[in-house]
Amino acid sequence: MQVSCSKCGSSFEATAYQSINVASDPQLKERVRDGSLFVAECPYCGTRNLLKYNTLYHDPAAKLMVWLLPDGFEMPAGVLEAVNDLPGYTLRRVREAGELIEKVCISDAGLEDTVMEVCKWVTRHELAAKNPEAADAPLKFLRLEGADHDLVMAFPLNGAMNMINVGFNVYEDARAILSRNPSVAPAPGFAEVTPAWVDAYFR
Repeated sequence: MQVSCSKCGSSFEATAYQSINVASDPQLKERVRDGSLFVAECPYCGTRNLLKYNTLYHDPAAKLMVWLLPDGFEMPAGVLEAVNDLPGYTLRRVREAGELIEKVCISDAGLEDTVMEVCKWVTRHELAAKNPEAADAPLKFLRLEGADHDLVMAFPLNGAMNMINVGFNVYEDARAILSRNPSVAPAPGFAEVTPAWVDAYFR
């Protein structure tokens, strides 16, 4: 793809992936997780530019497909029909590379993104009780940590990136909430499971 440098304006070529199958190319998973697959350095001034393109992430072992489809891009015709014969798959649509990275981290940790979004919703409300400015903090799951499997999350606040450890019991409570409310479920197909999805049910 052709990229126009955000700093010097020079045009250069960068590689964009139409699909990412981590079974056939495991190294791509790490490049997704560290974000390098979506960054290109300008050869003229060295500025690191964020690439915006659509791609299908596929992890056959985890039965996970995530379609990165930024605003302005359309899903190719026939995609949903093509995946209807893949029972047991989790299908998601995200709009930013950061969202794709989080979905991969959640899946790799053996967790469910629906439960995670409820867990984040609960955590945001607990944060807001202590600091109202954190009420809309965009929490991102990073990893499990320690013997108790604390959930490590990050969120920006007042111009700085903050880290918080959330007890795994909060995740378990969120899973119990969903089990008692079976109507709280993603739409069929490549659903968007986001904070807005949770807010539609619980706010």
